[in-house]
Amino acid sequence: MNKLSAQTNKEEVWSQDQWWQIELETHRRALAANSDAEIWEILVKQSRAVLKKYSTSFFIVTRFLPPAKRAQVEAIYAAVRYPDEVVDSFPLSQMRQTRLLGEWAEHYDTALCCNSIRESLEHGVPCFVAGFAEVVRECRIPPEHYHAFLDAMRLDVWPRKFATLDDLIDSYIYGSAIVVGYFLAYVYGSPKPQDFDRALKSARHLGIALQLTNFLRDVAEDQRRHRVYLPQDMLRAEGIEEMDASNPGQLPALNNVLRKLAALTENYYEASLADLDAFNHDSRVAIRACIDVYRQLNRRIADSPRGIQHRESVPMREKFRVLPKSKYWRLPLAYLRA
Repeated sequence: MNKLSAQTNKEEVWSQDQWWQIELETHRRALAANSDAEIWEILVKQSRAVLKKYSTSFFIVTRFLPPAKRAQVEAIYAAVRYPDEVVDSFPLSQMRQTRLLGEWAEHYDTALCCNSIRESLEHGVPCFVAGFAEVVRECRIPPEHYHAFLDAMRLDVWPRKFATLDDLIDSYIYGSAIVVGYFLAYVYGSPKPQDFDRALKSARHLGIALQLTNFLRDVAEDQRRHRVYLPQDMLRAEGIEEMDASNPGQLPALNNVLRKLAALTENYYEASLADLDAFNHDSRVAIRACIDVYRQLNRRIADSPRGIQHRESVPMREKFRVLPKSKYWRLPLAYLRA
């Protein structure tokens, strides 16, 4: 359950067959293109469609990036979205999910050995993997980070409990969200080389915050998938040995855990914001918008009287209130172009 950003609807958006048809058509058009630059534009346009379809919030905040960086972020999103759908949405057995993730990882390794997007596609690499590998090459993203992401997706297939918050962060959130933040940090860049370590620190804190917010929103939904992301020591401190989100008797204790974890999550948002100046100036508006929009969601979850019985969301008008007014013109233009 990654979460560069969560989709607004946890139900299946595109079926596995629809993803496959999109892949076939995009692959065909890309190979018919006259240059790698034209191929890149084709893959980016399709990646943008994925982002717009699956995450309204992240689509909005990425409109504030300069075009070249926005395109790279869209390619990243598509590369993490499909594996996430494999483990979260498609009606597949655990063995089939594991095989698909393994095949996806093999395609990624193949793409890393190629010298161009066209060469990757000619070797049968899926379009979204080929596009992402191009971003890895151009931005010099450590290639092992994507394998860490896929390892976290495997933990969604074969879930386990997490003893403490540190265990949850080190064992799962690192792969599911922190390395995704690192992908973005390499795209955003820093004004000075010595600032980049702080940019990575900010990306780490924001990745943790985004993932925890999504966990808090989806406690009941995750349990239906046999996943428990709330730290066991926090549950036991409230008298819960075996979590059951459907048990009315556990709701007061679970809501206490939710509020405590939401408060800790606030600290991660604040820590990320503290190093915002470590990123290049042309990316700060988008990063700040991301922090503000998802921090809104975290606070709504913490303050909700309905607790885990309700999947909280932020109304569009509330999202607009935290976005920079001087950039509003980008949003209708983005939707018109899409």
